[in-house]
Amino acid sequence: MAVMKLFRAPLKYVQGKGALYKFYDETKDLGSSYLFICSNSGYKNCKDKIEKSFEGTDCKLYFEIFGGISSNGEIDKMRKIVRDKNIQVVVGVGGGSAIDTAKATAYYEKRPVAIIPTVCATDAPCTGLSVIYNDDGTFNSYLFYPRNPEAVIVDSEIIANAPTKFLVAGMGDALGTYFEARACLRTDSPSLENGGVTLSSMALCELCYKTLLKCGYQAKLACEKHLVTPALEAIIEANTYLSGVGADNGGLAVAHSVYNGFTALLECEKTMHGSLVAFGTIAQLILENAPKEEIKEVMDFCYSVGLPVTLKEVGVTDVERVHIAAEKACAPGESIHNMAGDVTPDQLYDALLAADLLGQEYFK
Repeated sequence: MAVMKLFRAPLKYVQGKGALYKFYDETKDLGSSYLFICSNSGYKNCKDKIEKSFEGTDCKLYFEIFGGISSNGEIDKMRKIVRDKNIQVVVGVGGGSAIDTAKATAYYEKRPVAIIPTVCATDAPCTGLSVIYNDDGTFNSYLFYPRNPEAVIVDSEIIANAPTKFLVAGMGDALGTYFEARACLRTDSPSLENGGVTLSSMALCELCYKTLLKCGYQAKLACEKHLVTPALEAIIEANTYLSGVGADNGGLAVAHSVYNGFTALLECEKTMHGSLVAFGTIAQLILENAPKEEIKEVMDFCYSVGLPVTLKEVGVTDVERVHIAAEKACAPGESIHNMAGDVTPDQLYDALLAADLLGQEYFK
């Protein structure tokens, strides 16, 4: 029986240069006391703009720099502040971990949550889930929420002034969105929201991919010079909204399982999430025996913006180590099993090495 179709998204998405100066106007209906859970850079780069937006109001603002990972202990600390200060609105300011901490805090304390991303390296801002870690930094669980954030406010100027590597990694994460959703649609597999894939979801996923191809390279150049251009604005939206809402409602397949698999290798410890997802996308296309033109289009894009097309670029020099990653990527419950006909560790290993061989052609 077909899975019931489902579509979810943030209630409000606002993006543009200087958007944080409008933060109060866009969130004033949520409450009058705010806890801003900030990364170090989020506090440094956003606090003044946020305070400026509240000038002339009687709202109470509290800023807390969180401990660096979205751990149970960190979440408990923030929950206590919410209760002690009678906070009405929780706001995440920073990258994925700050955002996930804020979403979890708001969920447990039954408060609305707003998100201010300071990089667009992942699609965390718009999704209805968090990655939760133990206090020692080891993975604990995924926490799924009954709704997505009430508001996501993206100041393009802040993204333009962040290191370009985060923008590129975000493009890698976004690259898998269309192809993974397409795979889930073929097998009637559920999305991250545990619903069937709607026409709206697929339209956003496809637009995400087309936007990457059209604007990715120009956006990278603009970000390197801290310029807010139409191409950069388009990629910020693709990385943050199109990819986030697309993945939430479209589902995952090989690309994200490859990321999970390679996290088992110490040599990939510093490789960014989006870089591994991009390489996993190439492996997925090989497993699907996609048209060579499609594979080339994806690899050309990766090469043009600096995403990896070889194992060496993700940190792996011993191909035998890929067996470990392939085994973990095919563990029970992994999204790779959403593929038609399923995928074995041996099949994935061969696809990853085939992707590497194709990638090496770019460096000859």
